[in-house]
Amino acid sequence: MISRSDKPSENLLEELQTALSHGTVARRVETLRRVTDLFVNNAVDYSDEHTQVYDDVFQCLIDQIETSAKAQLADRLAPIAAAPPKIIRTLALDEVIEVAGPVLSKSERLDEATLIEIARSRGQAHLKAISLRRVLSEALTDVLVMRGNEDVVQSTVTNPGAQLSEGSLTDLVTRAERDDDLATCIGLRPDLPRHHYLKLVAKASLSVRRKLEAAHPELADEVSSVVQEAARRVRAAATTRQTEMARALVKSLHEDGRLNELQVTAFAEQGKFDETNAGLAALAGVPVETAENVMIESRNEGVMILAKVAGMQWSSVRAIIAMREKLSGGSQMDMLTLRDTYEALRSATAQQVLRFHRMQSVTPAA
Repeated sequence: MISRSDKPSENLLEELQTALSHGTVARRVETLRRVTDLFVNNAVDYSDEHTQVYDDVFQCLIDQIETSAKAQLADRLAPIAAAPPKIIRTLALDEVIEVAGPVLSKSERLDEATLIEIARSRGQAHLKAISLRRVLSEALTDVLVMRGNEDVVQSTVTNPGAQLSEGSLTDLVTRAERDDDLATCIGLRPDLPRHHYLKLVAKASLSVRRKLEAAHPELADEVSSVVQEAARRVRAAATTRQTEMARALVKSLHEDGRLNELQVTAFAEQGKFDETNAGLAALAGVPVETAENVMIESRNEGVMILAKVAGMQWSSVRAIIAMREKLSGGSQMDMLTLRDTYEALRSATAQQVLRFHRMQSVTPAA
């Protein structure tokens, strides 16, 4: 066999093939076990050249052996960072999940392209195994979220090493409107961007309100007030360091007289939710929480009212609406219709609506 001090023998593969060509399956499996033992026990000492020889040997030995033997090989090689790459790929591509699973979930030898290939072509069991990996790139999670069933998606979301793209987060938050368990999993992620968190909370609050009001219609007003207060507290608790820094920056600009419509428009065009929200609030003369409530609503009327109070031009309002649309993943808006609505909106009307909104927000619950 091979020892760690041996140089790769040119005749090794040929000798093994000759020995196995007339051997039984049991003999082939026993040889595989012994070669695996040898590799696993000395893997850290092997050069790339030695590893390549083992790769060829493993490829030869797994031909025509039973599934259980392949599964045992996969289980032993999966945790080894320096495992032979070709046999790892072969095992990962196996249609039997008992063989592919250990490698898909653990092996660091699998390249990104192979993982994405498998995620796009194999069944849910293979996707579930991939979702358990220590690190998942955005490209990989995009496929898992797109193709995965409920179990796969939840496993991906709860994986702290999974990097979620803006597109996947938008899709997940939308799905969470119909799935309380998924909403909880998403909400617990420490890296969830604030605009997604706020949308998640707003939708969850609406869901809770409807359920409670349906069960106790006589308490509908009370339930609504309680849920709104709970949502307010959750939003306050969700204020991140990044949000605080954004608000501090805008406050400084405003106090120095350097905050204007052009600056807020630039924030919106750069997709900076917190800065845009704080800037709009400052120019409109409303608390930042009021603007934030408006920014996470699905309708655009609230944004246009605040912008009109702030005296903004349509070009600036369009930039803010476009940012909201991009961050929420919503359908494309009819900007011409919205422009006509905004231009027809009188400043006095916007002021009156805003005053009414403030009065409602401070009215104590009955």
